[in-house]
Amino acid sequence: MWFTLRCLFAVSAVSALFGCAGTDFVRPDSQDLKNGQTTYAQVVARMGQPRREGSVIKNDNTLKTASYTYVSFGGKPRREGVTPARSISFYFYNDTLVGHEFLSSWDEDHTDFDDGNVKNIIKGKTTRAEVVQLLGKPGGYYNFPLIKASTGEAAVYAYVEVRGFTPYTKLLVVTFDAAGIVTDVEFTSAGSRGS
Repeated sequence: MWFTLRCLFAVSAVSALFGCAGTDFVRPDSQDLKNGQTTYAQVVARMGQPRREGSVIKNDNTLKTASYTYVSFGGKPRREGVTPARSISFYFYNDTLVGHEFLSSWDEDHTDFDDGNVKNIIKGKTTRAEVVQLLGKPGGYYNFPLIKASTGEAAVYAYVEVRGFTPYTKLLVVTFDAAGIVTDVEFTSAGSRGS
């Protein structure tokens, strides 16, 4: 969601003044994060207190958000000249996880993806396995009310990089029905990637 991207950019800007921001963390295994099962308390027990909390309204439902961000000038970024950063956001409805997204510009766990392949994802035809083959492992998953469909699930691909104070962001949300066939594709990007 753009919540994560805005948060990461804001933290990146502040970190430029101090050299690093946030507490470093390791990307949780997707098996540890179960939409519809994992609770807010379980996420905090695993991750610690969130760096930022808030709320967002999606499909007429108010969701609680919790995010963790780490930015440092001492690490190796995916692309030269980019400030390495990682962030994960969690979305809760009635204190139960309904979505999460991880993004990173660190070389070791980057979430950059080839957005040129988005055109190859066809509603009603492309399967979940084909999406993973085209784009790699998703950075997270959304369920209703983060997606319009009350059933099914969406795979989330998100990436942000900051060069100085100039951000480049891209977000892809691919929704699947219960049979694993694509029903919706939403892609947005903003900013300039630079050289």
